[in-house]
Amino acid sequence: MMVMRTFFLYALIIPIALNAQRTRGLEELASTMAGSYTSAVQASEDTTYFKIELEMVRIWPKRKDGAWFYVEQAAAASKEKPYRQRVYHVQEVNDSTFTSDILTIKSGDALFGAYKDPLLLEQLRMDSVGVLEGCTITLHKQGKNYVGSTEGRKCSNAWGKAAYATSEVTILPGLMVSWDRGYNDAGEQVWGAEKGGYRFVKRQ
Repeated sequence: MMVMRTFFLYALIIPIALNAQRTRGLEELASTMAGSYTSAVQASEDTTYFKIELEMVRIWPKRKDGAWFYVEQAAAASKEKPYRQRVYHVQEVNDSTFTSDILTIKSGDALFGAYKDPLLLEQLRMDSVGVLEGCTITLHKQGKNYVGSTEGRKCSNAWGKAAYATSEVTILPGLMVSWDRGYNDAGEQVWGAEKGGYRFVKRQ
């Protein structure tokens, strides 16, 4: 009888411990991702890169299904009109693997600048976002870094002459490297940086 009680006790404790471990892992990644970034240093060293501003703020903190972010990306000269606006949904697969779903925002221009305006950000609702199918980024933890990408040609893209897009991401404390590229049906690159990813340095 004592053996049975001990077994059930461990059966209860182990899942709780694993869940706590996974929560810490997800929060560690989320904390590394969140922040205000700029590619100003890279742009000053190589004029083939633009000076880009990237803002990533946590949203919907009460949700228990992962970490959610509101994201804006804009040229520094026109930051009030971001060319990319997304919601990211980050979930933990295991203690070294995470996924980041990419979601679009319906009528998102009404939320431009919401990263710095909590009241405006509160207007963002779940029913106004939709997942970009095939564009999920899978991240693998490597020490303190997270490295990942989209899969093959699954992320459809119709910008310019593109048929699909790929994203490669490296996230580490204080820096995010993001390389987005578009390709036509023949597999030829039609947009995006050619030398390597944009290096976004997190502001302190």
